[in-house]
Amino acid sequence: MVVAFPPGGQADVVARPVAAGLERLWRQPVPVVNRPGAAGEIGNASVARAAPDGYTLLMALSSLAMLPEAARLLGRQPAYELNKLVPVALFTADPTLLVVQASSPWRTLEAFIADARQQPGSISYSSSGNYSALHVPMAMLTGAAGIELLHVPFQGGGPALTALLGGQVQAMASGPGPITSYVREGRLRPLACWGAQRLAGYEEVPTLIEKGFPEAEYYIWAGVFAPAGTPAAVLARLRAALAAVARDPEVQKALAASGNTLDYREGEAFERFFRADATRLQAAVRRIGRID
Repeated sequence: MVVAFPPGGQADVVARPVAAGLERLWRQPVPVVNRPGAAGEIGNASVARAAPDGYTLLMALSSLAMLPEAARLLGRQPAYELNKLVPVALFTADPTLLVVQASSPWRTLEAFIADARQQPGSISYSSSGNYSALHVPMAMLTGAAGIELLHVPFQGGGPALTALLGGQVQAMASGPGPITSYVREGRLRPLACWGAQRLAGYEEVPTLIEKGFPEAEYYIWAGVFAPAGTPAAVLARLRAALAAVARDPEVQKALAASGNTLDYREGEAFERFFRADATRLQAAVRRIGRID
């Protein structure tokens, strides 16, 4: 199971309990292989080029749909196209959260935005790379709020979170999985979330829609994909196995412990979800425009 980012990010946090569940079911190893680089493009492309035999899977994030569009925007050939991958099963689909260090001066979204307006470009945030699953929601916020922040891209969500915890940057957007333990420990403070509704477990955190930014809605999902051309019979066996894993109490417990909400969908249901979200996210990339 390929994860196109370093350990510690949202895709990795979901992939590991899912792979462990498959190991228990199949009674054979299902290694998680981290292949980071280019905001996830390298790992995604490696699976798009893999043999369509069911032995290589991708735990992808929502950035999967954005990166080919970003490549075209930059005038280069995409490393992969979406038609080279087949949606197999969705596991999580949570809104991202805007988090800062608990020691920061910002206790509310309003204070954060006010400081950003007074000091354009002085507040820094980390992400998992240009046009990545953690960059696009921040770009949505800066555009909606009319503020300028300093973007500091890393190779993945894990390094981006390490940079925030270490004080190298001052904010980031993240799925709940990687940050929940640090919020509970009192090291990070969430200021807002990109959901249509408040996130379970973060009921005290307002949505950006509540705060007057209706266009700032974004979800970081994690789902399993296979190379295009994988036989229908193999896909059916994979979906049956992944459905069993989604019912596994140990998997459910691991996802809940990391702050993720299980949102299992497969087959046509996942296909519809993915195509609709891809259309929306590709439009968001075009609105962001070219980043040199």
